Amino acid sequence: MMAARKPLPDLAERMPQVRGRVRSGVALAPLTWFRVGGPAEVMFRPADIEDLASFMAACPADIPVTVLGVASNLLIRDGGLPGVVVRLGGEFARVRIDGDTVVAGAGALDQTVAAEACAAGLAGLEFLSGVPGTIGGAVKMNAGAYGSEIVDIIESAVVVTPAGKVMTVSGDALGLSYRHSALPEGAVVVETTLRGRPDAPDAVAERMREVQTRRAETQPIRARTGGSTFANPPGAKAWELIDRAGCRGLTLGGAQVSEQHCNFLINTGTATAADLESLGEEVRRRVHTDLGVELRWEIMRIGAFA
Repeated sequence: MMAARKPLPDLAERMPQVRGRVRSGVALAPLTWFRVGGPAEVMFRPADIEDLASFMAACPADIPVTVLGVASNLLIRDGGLPGVVVRLGGEFARVRIDGDTVVAGAGALDQTVAAEACAAGLAGLEFLSGVPGTIGGAVKMNAGAYGSEIVDIIESAVVVTPAGKVMTVSGDALGLSYRHSALPEGAVVVETTLRGRPDAPDAVAERMREVQTRRAETQPIRARTGGSTFANPPGAKAWELIDRAGCRGLTLGGAQVSEQHCNFLINTGTATAADLESLGEEVRRRVHTDLGVELRWEIMRIGAFA
């Protein structure tokens, strides 16, 4: 958890010289899927990998740095994010096909990567069409859906270390396991190479439609939500435990446990980040009290409390 911190004086002026865009006091709630949370003290959109690397190398050690994708699996607290929020777009969202591999920037949407692979007649990436978010975040948490995960298709990732070093890490060296990676603390994924296998584009497209249909039928995709809230405990399904503990439809303030899929929290329109986090903690408490199982948050919760 991040405690409230006194803003650094003239933070934007203390940042290293960059070629990208720097803005202060950027509202983050409109950028998140939950539509809640406080502002970024400073937001930096790097022009390219070199711009990001030079920033990381020269950024003062007392300035917190947070990398933000499309915030699909993220809860930003009401006090906002102190320090610098790095948002990867533009050059970081490019996708290209190289033989049987897909090279995707960290800012590329998972669904876009799946669509590009499909157009190129590459199979194996269809599950990404059912994963909200960007490839950078997918690598960091080894995102998966419908029986497949990033670990199954990744060849390598390009990362920028906190010291500003650009390095390529093999898929095996990423230490990917269920919703986990062994990326060095503070390292930023900027590009990844994913392997596919040749197949007819029509066949790939049909499997993508099946994934998307199944997702629409089972998940509240049109609600203000953040995806799966808790990781599945070993040998169990989080949603089943939540249901057994009587939490389906449970509300707190403007937050609600989804009636459709009870491992999803929903902002019904008036929720604060505190409402959502408190509701999640109440669900964890009830599951532990009633069933003896400790649920682990899958959604990342960051920032300062109001």
